[in-house]
Amino acid sequence: MPPKSSLIFPFVIISLISGIAGGWVRLGWTEIVISETAATHGLLMTGGFLGSLIALERSIVMKGKGWFLVPLLGGLSAPLFISGFYQSGLYFLMLASAGLVLILYIQALKYKLPEQWLLLVGSICWLIGNILVIKTGFIPMASPWWIAFILWTIVGERLELTKFLPNPNWSRYLLYGLLGLFIIGILTPFHSNGNWVMGIAAILIGLWLLKFDMARISMKKTSHHRYIGVGLMTGYVWLVSFGLILCFLKFHPFFYDLFLHTFFLGFAFSMIWAHAPIILPMVLKVRHTLYHPVLWIGWLLFQLTLLGRMLFALANEVDSRKWFGVVNGWLIIAMFVLMATLMILHIRKSKKAVFILK
Repeated sequence: MPPKSSLIFPFVIISLISGIAGGWVRLGWTEIVISETAATHGLLMTGGFLGSLIALERSIVMKGKGWFLVPLLGGLSAPLFISGFYQSGLYFLMLASAGLVLILYIQALKYKLPEQWLLLVGSICWLIGNILVIKTGFIPMASPWWIAFILWTIVGERLELTKFLPNPNWSRYLLYGLLGLFIIGILTPFHSNGNWVMGIAAILIGLWLLKFDMARISMKKTSHHRYIGVGLMTGYVWLVSFGLILCFLKFHPFFYDLFLHTFFLGFAFSMIWAHAPIILPMVLKVRHTLYHPVLWIGWLLFQLTLLGRMLFALANEVDSRKWFGVVNGWLIIAMFVLMATLMILHIRKSKKAVFILK
């Protein structure tokens, strides 16, 4: 019996929590140690969590429950990594990414929209990164491809909404060119100006989104529209910061930390917090927009602690960087707990209303 989305989601959360625990160890905080997670931190967060979440979202719209095996493979990589079956976990992620390529290829042929092809290219980047880890065992070689996976996926999803805005046609072609430039940057040797090509592309993509994305309209509205809009615009600022770090800080002692986490925590998690009120209910099949003003508190604390971590990394203040990073990790968990609580309260309220009506 193929698994349902609600049965896969716990594996996504296991990947997230174990990935965060591994990140804490890498920061130097060892109060909570989960076996093997420090070494597999990037695989857990990018593949087990983000990759599986994206695959789960995309498999929902496919006909046939068998497609849920794709995100399940990604989610199952986490217990494999934790149990010490490193190579098996890698192959599960490779199969999950190959499955996502197939899903998005089918969807691209069906809908015949440019943004669908962007999503497909993004999934291919995830697959390339996973293959590189299997072949070389060197995660930093795969990291730019994983970044491209998330970047192309998010931009593709945002373009699905931006097409309703009266943006000039040239702006869309400009964005396609900038995304292509980012891939050229990955293919260019890093110390032979590859960092500059990727960095300039990231800066210009971030500026494009700040200018042309629907978020600039949403943030002027109220309620969850403003929450989503502000969250997205903040993420685009983080993307610009990521590009600046690529261009100007490649010799900084904490370059790799700044490079990865301005993107994955700053940009990618800002996208998650913004989209979560809509995406999580869809994934878990709950008919409700998951929004409450209390989300602003968690969102603001997350952004402030992340900013603190990045600033102290820039200043080479190791201890302060560690503590801001630890608190930031707890806030990620707290945000998901908060959203789960809001969802449970809504479900109970709905059941109570139905009971009263009966």
